Amino acid sequence: MTEPQHGHRIAVDVGGTFIDFVALDEASGEISIEKQPSTPDRLVDEFLAGLGRLPVALADVERLFHGTTTAINAVIQERGARVGLLTTEGFRDVLAIGRGNRPEIYNFLYRGPEPLVPRYLRREVPERLAADGSVVAALDLDAADREADLLVAEGVQAVAICFLHAYANPEHERAVADRIRARHPGLSVTASHEVATEWREYERTSTTVLNAYVQPLFAGYVERLEGRLREAGYTRPLALMQSNGGVISARRAAERPIRTLESGPAGGVIGAHALASELGHRNVICADVGGTSYDVALIEDGQILERTETEIAKRPIVGPTIDIVSIGAGGGSIAWIDDRGSLRVGPQSAGAKPGPACFGLGGTEPTVTDCNVALGRLDPQNFLGARMQLDLAAAERAIGSVGDRLGLDGAATADGVLAIAETNMTYAIRQMTVERGLDPREFAMLSYGGGGGLFAAFVAEELEIPTVIVPRAPANFSAWGILSSDYREDAALTRVRTLDESSAPELLETLAALAARTADDLGSYGFAADGIEQLARVDVRFAGQEYTITVPLEDAWLGDAAAFAAGVRERFVSMHRQLYGHGDEAAPLESVACRVRGVGRVARPAWREWAVTEPGAPRATRDVHFRTAGGHVPTPVHDRESLARGQRLVGPAIVDEWTTTTVVPPGWTLEVDRLGNLVLTRS
Repeated sequence: MTEPQHGHRIAVDVGGTFIDFVALDEASGEISIEKQPSTPDRLVDEFLAGLGRLPVALADVERLFHGTTTAINAVIQERGARVGLLTTEGFRDVLAIGRGNRPEIYNFLYRGPEPLVPRYLRREVPERLAADGSVVAALDLDAADREADLLVAEGVQAVAICFLHAYANPEHERAVADRIRARHPGLSVTASHEVATEWREYERTSTTVLNAYVQPLFAGYVERLEGRLREAGYTRPLALMQSNGGVISARRAAERPIRTLESGPAGGVIGAHALASELGHRNVICADVGGTSYDVALIEDGQILERTETEIAKRPIVGPTIDIVSIGAGGGSIAWIDDRGSLRVGPQSAGAKPGPACFGLGGTEPTVTDCNVALGRLDPQNFLGARMQLDLAAAERAIGSVGDRLGLDGAATADGVLAIAETNMTYAIRQMTVERGLDPREFAMLSYGGGGGLFAAFVAEELEIPTVIVPRAPANFSAWGILSSDYREDAALTRVRTLDESSAPELLETLAALAARTADDLGSYGFAADGIEQLARVDVRFAGQEYTITVPLEDAWLGDAAAFAAGVRERFVSMHRQLYGHGDEAAPLESVACRVRGVGRVARPAWREWAVTEPGAPRATRDVHFRTAGGHVPTPVHDRESLARGQRLVGPAIVDEWTTTTVVPPGWTLEVDRLGNLVLTRS
């Protein structure tokens, strides 16, 4: 059961360069879009300014969904709170030791990230639990009080608590957290059992510390935003996008901002999945070209690929997230020359301020956007629907500052910068496909973001991807995906057991408890019990293995121990054979973690047919540089709104819309499908 369609719904996606807005009139199906510069020190002001230009009063809005980069930017830029850590006696240096490995095995100068908590702020508390949750050493609450007081005296703004095996028994952590919250009510406190209920001490500690690190900043942002929204007339709940592809309440997100790190890219993948399902594509590469990053995800056999652990700025995070690879390659990525004299692009970005040189806001370094302007792919007089006038001369000066050092003219330099950016993008896709045994030629590419249409065909050409889809309003597509997202709660718990009929009742009991927890959480958002969908899974491995496979469970297995044990074994062995080519049907199995996903469905916008039926003619012709053509060639320029359903364009061609541009290179053909998507195919 889903919520009824009524009123208006708005989604807002804050990116590194622009804030994207999508408003849906649920009665008529009309969609409105807006964009606003994303200025870090004025983010709430810019948020409200963009909302004010939408054709709907905030008082008439039923739901407001928000994807934010506040948490991830704080982690990447290391500008979070001053954090203290309370941990089990003897485990003070878990953060510094990590896994004791060297991820870049051929880099003899590799150094892992410095712990976000310096050693003198990592304090030990006498207590100890066994792996089954039983008490080995009692908790010394007086010692915990002393250590917490010491951290407060040192000026910490947040305290992370991570005791050994707290996932199996949270009582010690809960007691210490309650004491600190009572004694120091203004202090942010995060206990590991609140954010990471799975084993692996380093990963769990890292997740807890990261949540504490960003929580004061994130909670302050949410509080300011909600206050300004109330002043502007919006009094209903604000929901924030999570990394797992669902939304949660602002209050819960403020408590656990670690769940929002990949919220913007996740929204795009949710939108891509909905569109791919409508178009009948089951294998899709989701490629999001923003101002700062290039984000890649996969839909394989109709399913979004997810993982239970991710890494941001080389710091591990435990929790469900859409499997996304992000690199520093976007419109604002800066071109520079390294100490060997080689041309590089990114990961540094000019952002929204000062922005690319052509923005005229003080930027002087050449960016990818400057190169697209210089090569004629972007119209300086028609950027963002003529809201911004781009400075071509400034772009050419910035490009020249690099080209002179390389001994290249402006066109060759700009083309080289774009070639490097495109190569970086192909590497990100290869990482998601080729390195996992998947052939990108068997996928369609759905390309979106403000720069998606500028790069889609060139990247697809390199990877021999046969079809590229550029959706309507691609620059706002991630916001559209957020608008289409469901409420979602995930619960997990480590349970290492020999998996057979004798252990099945305990595992089934654990799954039932997790299901009740997700149902309660979703119930607090207003979803009735019969309107909540749940998916149970178990992480399973052959006894003696290190890594697991997550096995989805059938509802019929959940009420019978014998059916559960037999069904999990059969499915696990089948999945193991598919992944690794072998699987022993009689070998002993172990469960490692139980998982339950709860989903409260939100009505998705209806797909509207593209209404234009009379083919439109080009509105202009301009010289555009194409590598395969050997230089600039006269290229027809079309307005996207004038293209008719079924209309075909043979490259070279340019398709402009007010938020972005799509390039059809020589050797490619574009056709407008029934929904108004631009479908590019290699001739």
